[in-house]
Amino acid sequence: MPLDAFLTLAIFACTILSLVVLQTKPVIIFGGSLLSLIAFGLVSKEQFLGSISNPGLVTLILLVICSLGIEKTRLLRLLAAKIIVRNYRSTWFRLFGVTTFFSSILNNTAVVATLLSPIRNNPHHYASKLLLPLSYASIFGGTLTLIGTSTNLIVNSMFMESTGESLSFFSFTAIGMILVVCCGTVLFFCQRFLPDIEQSKASSEGYFIDAKVVQGSELIGKTVEGNGLRHLESLFLVEIVRNKHLISPVSPSEVIQPGDRLIFCGDINKVLQLSQFSGLEIFAEKNGSLHSNLTEVVVRQESIIVGKTLKTTGFRALFDAAVVAIRRDGEQVSGKLGDVEIRSGDFLVLAVGDDYKTRTNINKNFLVVSGVEPESRINGWRAWLAVGGFITTIACAALGVVDLLEGLVLLLGGLLFAGCLTTNEIIRRFPIDIWLIVSSAILLSTALVNSGVVLMLGNFFNQFNDPSYIYLSLILVYVATWLMTEFVTNNAAAALMFPISYTIATGFGVAVLPFVMAVAFAASGSFISPYGYQTNLMVFNAGNYKVNDFIKVGLPVSIVYAVIVLSFVPVFFPF
Repeated sequence: MPLDAFLTLAIFACTILSLVVLQTKPVIIFGGSLLSLIAFGLVSKEQFLGSISNPGLVTLILLVICSLGIEKTRLLRLLAAKIIVRNYRSTWFRLFGVTTFFSSILNNTAVVATLLSPIRNNPHHYASKLLLPLSYASIFGGTLTLIGTSTNLIVNSMFMESTGESLSFFSFTAIGMILVVCCGTVLFFCQRFLPDIEQSKASSEGYFIDAKVVQGSELIGKTVEGNGLRHLESLFLVEIVRNKHLISPVSPSEVIQPGDRLIFCGDINKVLQLSQFSGLEIFAEKNGSLHSNLTEVVVRQESIIVGKTLKTTGFRALFDAAVVAIRRDGEQVSGKLGDVEIRSGDFLVLAVGDDYKTRTNINKNFLVVSGVEPESRINGWRAWLAVGGFITTIACAALGVVDLLEGLVLLLGGLLFAGCLTTNEIIRRFPIDIWLIVSSAILLSTALVNSGVVLMLGNFFNQFNDPSYIYLSLILVYVATWLMTEFVTNNAAAALMFPISYTIATGFGVAVLPFVMAVAFAASGSFISPYGYQTNLMVFNAGNYKVNDFIKVGLPVSIVYAVIVLSFVPVFFPF
């Protein structure tokens, strides 16, 4: 085997192995692969520049940025208010329909984030009966169009690099519609397996807020009852930390002492009530940012603060934000906020500083859920421009009136000139991780061709002319991509499996589209693991689910999903 082929295969194998072992660091792994390819001279300078400026990849980046304009409007929030009604079945179908539709044209993480709070706090139904269907519906919706999910656009960018052609806007729609109807039906009947979890005060509004009694406070020397700390609206004093000792439950007759840390549980929107007590200090309030800029985020699995305490992370220096409150899976977070060890999926409420918007590491560490700083909201004619411009651009692209890439460039320019988006917002929310992963995967695919690996694999598969081997290979490609999606990430699975599937198709001498579509649909089929897809992680915490809940509902959905894809891909995309 030539040296170039050996080195390319070694880098490819190490990339896959590293993703399995180090699941939380795909950006670092793909970045290492890219540097290795360049260092060993396996790709040219022109090929490197071509990978980072791939038209399909640039289209994906522009689509993510332009959709920020819609996130800043009240459109989805107004719809969310109309979804929940007394009848569960009616609520379920409204939720499923709205989520599926908007997820076909918008970032499904933003759709789920918008609907989380109304569902979690609704007075008619258990949130646990609706949140998991919300996540699955957003995944189904993503399979309907080319722009419905990042995996579709990633596959398209690599398809364009390999063939010079692009998938059409509606390439996924026929199979996607079948998936929405059939998998949605299975999901509806499987909702009986979802738990009935009562949203108690500690779980539905279970943010834990740490406030310190400073010297000279009017609270000192008085009891909890005497200070009125038991009569706050939607806030409850659950424990006191005194000289490293925990007092819980807190007696009404407990006397407040200097240096006490009062741990409240409740509705984060009511936190400003604590400002009425002289000498009761929240860190964020001390730094002057509590009253205006509250932002709710979810800690990503790959965040650098996972496994560390707030005290040891240097949180303010990293993000120019202070943690006001924390919530975790409905379980009580005990002790001082600074001593709590952060886990992936934790909900944090941040009081952000002036430089928060310019930090490029926010999106790498957190999913922004709600409460974005007030100045970032748009209304009036700007909101109409953001919504109308986006819908018009997508419609024109779908009808072939304008190229999607060109339309998005014009839309982005309009949003910037109109003040709907700012350069700081674009920098902060720029999807650099997706750019690096996809461009590295494209470059790796190019290296496989340069080194002759693709030719060798093609000659190997060319020996098998039996049509049954072709369909068996399609099944294996689907299963391998699905497993990588559940255990690694959906974007990494799509990026890595594309060159393999493309090589297998060319080796058999058949059309590549069946294998390409199998990869695209399999990379979106994460239903069993709460960690395989961002929306699953979000509802996993918000609904207080267990992993077993995902398995009970997700397994039958996954089976039906796989059967439909493997049955209809050869029908709509013949070999």
